[in-house]
Amino acid sequence: MSSRLQDKHALLTGAAGGIGLAVAAAYLEQGSRCTVADIGAQPTPELAALLDSHPDRLQYLPTDVTQMAQIDALIDAATQRFGPISTLFNNAALFDMAPLLESHEAMYDKLFAVNVKGAFFVMQKVLAHMVAHGAKGCAVVNMASQAGRRGEALVSHYCASKAAVISYTQSAALAMAPHKIRVNAISPGVIATPMWQHVDALFAKYENLPLGEKKKRVGEAVPLGYMGDPTDICGAAIFLASDEASYVTAQTLNVDGGNVMS
Repeated sequence: MSSRLQDKHALLTGAAGGIGLAVAAAYLEQGSRCTVADIGAQPTPELAALLDSHPDRLQYLPTDVTQMAQIDALIDAATQRFGPISTLFNNAALFDMAPLLESHEAMYDKLFAVNVKGAFFVMQKVLAHMVAHGAKGCAVVNMASQAGRRGEALVSHYCASKAAVISYTQSAALAMAPHKIRVNAISPGVIATPMWQHVDALFAKYENLPLGEKKKRVGEAVPLGYMGDPTDICGAAIFLASDEASYVTAQTLNVDGGNVMS
């Protein structure tokens, strides 16, 4: 175990699998105490194994981030167990897609409820907690996406939701600068998470492709030549949460194999 996050308490949403789970494991390796949250009533088998390995520094709290009372309860329970929160890894999100002219209100409401409303109010409430406790070295890491950097014909709502995350990151960073609380984001490219089975199936439907073909194509199109792994996000997530990034705020860091240059 290293100590880049020693004595920090990290709250991670959307952390039952994929990127969130990988980052939780990485934060634990760096000495952090971690409260992880996701929608499921019980932890996934992978998360359960991590809980068994770190019973004194890791807890799981089922939470629906679209419900304000549940966000408040999450922060209260996290604080009661591990003390004031010093790091937020704001990762809970949903994906869906459809041709623009077929996209409907229910899809819009579902994506924006989690990806924008949930992400914003988790961030806002945790920031208020950080200000109230006056903790030093506090940081927020929001999860954006390369989809937030551009529009896509089939993915309009998801792209817009992640663009909102980038914008909220900038606004929150400016608002929190007087409190010396840093707010940044990570913009992943195509990452081979369990969600990609769902994504691939949707592209197969709307682009008339065999299952697995879209995933293959997008991986080959990355300048580095392959899809990323959830662990590829961990280095950036550790850096932005650590004191090494003490002069970095209002930034969205691309971790995408070269897909987006900015």
